[in-house]
Amino acid sequence: QVQLIESGGGLVRAGDSLRLACAASARTFERLAMGWFRQAPGKERELVAALTGSSKTLYYADSVKGRFTISRDNAQKTVYLQMNSLTPEDTAIYYCAAKSGLGTLDSRRFYDYWGQGTQVTVSS
Repeated sequence: QVQLIESGGGLVRAGDSLRLACAASARTFERLAMGWFRQAPGKERELVAALTGSSKTLYYADSVKGRFTISRDNAQKTVYLQMNSLTPEDTAIYYCAAKSGLGTLDSRRFYDYWGQGTQVTVSS
């Protein structure tokens, strides 16, 4: 069983930055691929960024490329999402998720474990 706890959300202004963190309770954290998803009101949950256990393979949604950076610290069992140049369109609940098995990095259905989410609100 893997538990994920997100932190770092909040209310910011357009152009500001935020850093989200997701702490995992997993014996073999380094074997998990990790992803950050977000869900805005009335919209589907979408993958924002993801990376493999070794951080060798990364994925970013087109909407965040060049602005967001995903990273992980396997020793601390934590994954981060650095978000720069935030816009009101980034407003959503951000969820951390873990993928323990096979399946593509960019497909939501392969993620087994989910955090409770953290709210990010960007005002104009």
